[in-house]
Amino acid sequence: MVGGMGLRVKPRCPRARWVAGTRIMKRRRFSLWTLHPAVVAVLLAFAPGTRADTIYMHAGPDGSVSFSNVPLGPGWELVAGSAPAPAPGAGPRAPYRQHPERERYAPLVAQAAADTGLPEDLLHAVIQAESNYNHLAISPKGATGLMQLMPDTARQYGVSDAREPAANLLGGARYLRDLLAQFNNDLPTALAAYNAGPRAVQRSGNAIPPYAETRRYVPKVLDLYQRGGRGTAH
Repeated sequence: MVGGMGLRVKPRCPRARWVAGTRIMKRRRFSLWTLHPAVVAVLLAFAPGTRADTIYMHAGPDGSVSFSNVPLGPGWELVAGSAPAPAPGAGPRAPYRQHPERERYAPLVAQAAADTGLPEDLLHAVIQAESNYNHLAISPKGATGLMQLMPDTARQYGVSDAREPAANLLGGARYLRDLLAQFNNDLPTALAAYNAGPRAVQRSGNAIPPYAETRRYVPKVLDLYQRGGRGTAH
């Protein structure tokens, strides 16, 4: 399964929640190095359905720390194991360059991010994967606009014209926010639901469905999210 794996740790003063597929531990006096990466690897090795050969860590501004087997955005640091090698025949990773239309929609994305609490870079990643910043894009199934809203979803979120960028962005951002809440703030699973629909994810046991398109889509968005936050070629 693509996506972050969770680490359950029972702190003395627990204030924990799932964020982006990982267990975040919030303590007022939590040291970033209280859990050595080797200890984390051992704990993750015994977590059902997970692998502990690669561990990334993210330290939040409030002192919270999260661990994952994949980088889920900017600021994730590899602390154990090694980054996965490219697939055979895939060639070197293409240099990252911001999409030329990103700045055009940046103010609207910032408004949608402020409304929903989602990171701007995440919304940009979804837009690029969904429509490549084409606000007039229409899929064969009828998904429309920057964030490719299906007609039922557009109506649910009050979007009367899905080709209108501001309304489409806000509706899509609110939909993604609600999917994150529905799937315990697990970002890969929420993205799978955005692509394949929440019922498909539920039928798969709240996991990424076995659809080739969805299994390409989720890592693509995560990669764009991680790389897009850097804002420079690399």
